[in-house]
Amino acid sequence: EAERAGGEAVPDRRRQLPAFAAHLSELALRKEPKATEHRTTLDRTVQDGLETVAREAAERLGPKVSIAMIMADARTGEILGEVGSADYFDGSRAGWIDMTRIRRSPGSALKPFIYGLAFEEGLVAQETIVEDRPSDFSGYRPRNFDMTYQGDVSVRKALQMSLNVPAVRLLEAVGPTRMMVRFRRAEVRPALPPGETPGLAIGLGGLGITLRDLTQLYAALANRGMPVQLGDGITGDAAVINGDPLLDPVAVWQVSDVLSAVIPPAGSRRLGIAYKTGTSYGYRDAWSVGYDGRHVLGVWVGRADNGAVPGLTGYGAAAPILFEAFSRSGLAITALPRAPSGAVRIAQSELPASLRRFSTTANGLVATVAREPAPQIVYPPEGAHVELGATTGADIAPLVLKLQGGRAPFRWLANGKVLPDAARRRTTQWMPEGAGFSTLTVIDAAGRAASVRVFIE
Repeated sequence: EAERAGGEAVPDRRRQLPAFAAHLSELALRKEPKATEHRTTLDRTVQDGLETVAREAAERLGPKVSIAMIMADARTGEILGEVGSADYFDGSRAGWIDMTRIRRSPGSALKPFIYGLAFEEGLVAQETIVEDRPSDFSGYRPRNFDMTYQGDVSVRKALQMSLNVPAVRLLEAVGPTRMMVRFRRAEVRPALPPGETPGLAIGLGGLGITLRDLTQLYAALANRGMPVQLGDGITGDAAVINGDPLLDPVAVWQVSDVLSAVIPPAGSRRLGIAYKTGTSYGYRDAWSVGYDGRHVLGVWVGRADNGAVPGLTGYGAAAPILFEAFSRSGLAITALPRAPSGAVRIAQSELPASLRRFSTTANGLVATVAREPAPQIVYPPEGAHVELGATTGADIAPLVLKLQGGRAPFRWLANGKVLPDAARRRTTQWMPEGAGFSTLTVIDAAGRAASVRVFIE
């Protein structure tokens, strides 16, 4: 041994000691300050992979941005890898703060549980049509992230595209309080603003939740609906939670089947995981949580001081980290469970009449007969005199036409002449041939028509 040591080169500088899982190590020392040895549930390969991904991603995303991750065994609740920040020793990123335990707004990351409840209650199927258009829920007017609307979409597409209005429609039907009660089955209690009760805004991020708790909720999806208590990586408190499932296995399969078909972020390859993203208001928090048939991984990206990061989104920032971390964790992907008895994906044409379209009455109750209202032209209104801003010798500007109700696709006619292309959108444009009275007509897919007579000036 002495000869071997003598053959080694003498170090010419002090080297940094290994500092894996710095936040978890700090927690272990606080729990047992007199212990000379601390054991964890961490997997060295997983931890190394997650820390490397977090450090490299933070450098790409810029100064003051931090990253937190938790990877767990969804069947036992044991933590396999945990990253509290991009770099514990980086003061510019407040690296000493363990961001896995800080409450932040989850954005759209809770939407899968809304859809899960709707599947469980039999309100919708994957191919049920739901409306995505400007809506007023007793004064609450949610808008989509990109400020556009898709019109009539399937429930499957609405969840994959993370559309806000369909999610709020379903949350109104299943009940915000009921969803919060379900979270308690997983021993997760998100924080609401002081003095407030659960409202529709919780579906779009109107509450506070930690990365640890969000990952614990998704662990139930990876565990066929049975909730698990995540450990702290040190003690043996990880366990399956006895009691009722978070969601029944059929609803869990429906949600996982939808999320597993979401397109991976640019530059990432398909891994066979189901995942969802979220972005909080003001670009402060970016989230992505994914799972296979055995493991769950949660990712948070943002600033520890809650500052905004322009352009920071769950899909653009957190999802690529999720896919890279899964790939570099060293864990083989476990296939998602096969469909349990009673879980099927039915084509829209084969659905029973009550499941072909989801709709509610004016008081928010689920309609017993899901029929869309007849089309109605809301702009221009009947008898309107429309000034298109043209001057002598100048071209006439196009007139925007807007409608509500009806079933897409729609066919527009101006003075009996069919306008080109049937459209699924409820807004289109018409170029008048000149001034004077014109009759505008729209016909929907069910053959119902509406007309208005306007004067073009």
